[in-house]
Amino acid sequence: MAENFLKLKSLPEAVEELLGALPEPRPGEETVPADRALGRVLSGDVEAPEDLPGFARSSMDGYAVRASDTFGAGEGLPAYLDLVGEVPMGSAAGLEVVPGQAARISTGGILPGGADAVVMVENTELSGGTIEVVKGVAPGENVVGPDEDVSRGSTLFTAGQELGPAQLGALAGLGIQEVRVFALPVVGIVSTGDELVPPGSKPGPGQVRDVNSPALAAAVEQAGCLARNYGIVGDDLEALLAAAREALASCDALVISGGSSAGVRDVTVDVLDALGEPGVLAHGLYLKPGKPTLIAVCGGKPAIGLPGNPASALAVFREVMLPLLGHLRGLVPGPWSRAPRVVEARLDRSVSSATGRLELVPVSLRTEGMALVASPVLGRSSLIGTLARAHGQVRIPEGSEGIEQGETVTVELFG
Repeated sequence: MAENFLKLKSLPEAVEELLGALPEPRPGEETVPADRALGRVLSGDVEAPEDLPGFARSSMDGYAVRASDTFGAGEGLPAYLDLVGEVPMGSAAGLEVVPGQAARISTGGILPGGADAVVMVENTELSGGTIEVVKGVAPGENVVGPDEDVSRGSTLFTAGQELGPAQLGALAGLGIQEVRVFALPVVGIVSTGDELVPPGSKPGPGQVRDVNSPALAAAVEQAGCLARNYGIVGDDLEALLAAAREALASCDALVISGGSSAGVRDVTVDVLDALGEPGVLAHGLYLKPGKPTLIAVCGGKPAIGLPGNPASALAVFREVMLPLLGHLRGLVPGPWSRAPRVVEARLDRSVSSATGRLELVPVSLRTEGMALVASPVLGRSSLIGTLARAHGQVRIPEGSEGIEQGETVTVELFG
């Protein structure tokens, strides 16, 4: 049977329509230890409970001084100050600097009373108990103020922001040990196909192991969500509909792998249309790989029919599921939103493309001297081993007929 995609759409159009058809996400909330909150999305603003660092501290190794004692100092006319001691690390200064005096201080040490600046050690000479300053400093120079890093009561992070390593470090610095975050969305995964057997089984004639369930589950978890596997269902409308209903009822989103094309045994489109309104929004994308993709919203929940071919399924996951899962996680678009890591590389062979569709070309990377070279990984979208050898992908836009050998391309790295 010839393919008959009735609702073909461009990738941007399909994703925009999908997100627009979903209700505003209302994920649950939970309190988690701050040191376990990597990748979680805040459900409310976080305010600083105190100043950071909380005291004036030196940002250099050198000498704490009164800046006015060094005004005009230079190589030809140095300032001379008496050394009165050393500031101990991790405790109060225990001394005060009066006019004409200086105290040795290390980076991070608390500024002693009377001092308002630090002279870097390389701009001084020590002779006995006298410091020779050959470069003057201004008030506040080489000093971190008590609230210069973070001020008490300021908004540290906002709701909808994803927490990364730097954010967790800031929480630790302020003594914040718990944060309120959105609960993790759960994605139900169903694989369909009479030819599929579980990964732990030995395939019989005409059978293959289910690659997509574990691959998609890993992709879901890498995206900061929870995956729930509902197993393999044959090419039977009623059986697939029952499994899909069960998954959608207990999960926040549904992914069906396989049966999304338009052949006589491809029943996923009928299943998604039967799960709830408005049903299928797009049946087919102007995308290679990934044309036979189904995008639906069923009773307020997203349901995606991915191609059964593994490379196609993972390509569509990156393009459709990642923005969808960000939405379900409560992630507000911003500088903290995950974006592909990219590198520039020289393409080592030409790649042709048909106009009118976006093409995603997997590439492997290698170095030649100081240059990075991208080599297209060619193979059918049913071959997971082909994709497993790729390090990233290159986009060929809809209006382009391809990329010539030797061109510099932007490679979006996987993982």
